[in-house]
Amino acid sequence: MEIEVKLRLPSSAAHQTLLSLLSPFHRHTHRQHNNFFDGAAAELSSRRAVLRFRFYGDDAKCVVSLKANAVLANGVSRVEEDEEELDPRVGCECVADPVRLGGIQSRIMDRVKNEFGVIEGGFVCLGGFKNVRGVYDWNGLVLEVDETLYDFGTCYEIECESVEPEKAKKLIEEFLKENGIDYSYSEASKFAIFRAGKLPLFKVEFVSLSCFFSALLFPLQNATVSSLRLQRDELSYDHLTAYRVRKDA
Repeated sequence: MEIEVKLRLPSSAAHQTLLSLLSPFHRHTHRQHNNFFDGAAAELSSRRAVLRFRFYGDDAKCVVSLKANAVLANGVSRVEEDEEELDPRVGCECVADPVRLGGIQSRIMDRVKNEFGVIEGGFVCLGGFKNVRGVYDWNGLVLEVDETLYDFGTCYEIECESVEPEKAKKLIEEFLKENGIDYSYSEASKFAIFRAGKLPLFKVEFVSLSCFFSALLFPLQNATVSSLRLQRDELSYDHLTAYRVRKDA
């Protein structure tokens, strides 16, 4: 079981501010390309599973993942995950011709065929997206800060794998608030956003003072406010210190 904190950032500006603050703790940056597969009869997606091929750099590394039964609530994701490395040349061939998936030697592919009933030649490639991931050793946690590049837009997100997700989430939230960085709890996985074909609305858990007063002083058409995709009457304040957006009922 993979358990992660997932917090979404509203904009490139918030993302860049966070990267600057975390720069002393930077370990490395990964440039990833994710491709997803299903059975021709939706054998995986119909059972809440997804098969992902993740390539690193210039296809120097390929990791195959089988994820299932994901639950994302209050900024914490829990998902069954199985991973293994694959020869990147074989991975590239499978992306170009999904029929090849049925013939490769792989523990995960054996699971896909045996547990989900996908027969040889019965795979389809769903496409994918790119992701730039900065990895940081911060305060006893490993933070992964993502810039996810879809054909229809860009999302920014913090991920942190932890066996104590609520404790980790509290530490990260306190850090973001102390530095005036707006954020929200992620409500959809990257794959779900990809399949939806559009960016989800940004529902703010914490809004900095500067953002709040910008919303009061300028019309919604102003880029600073409209980038948050908020409605004027959704903004409220709490004790003049933290500003929140009332979530839809």
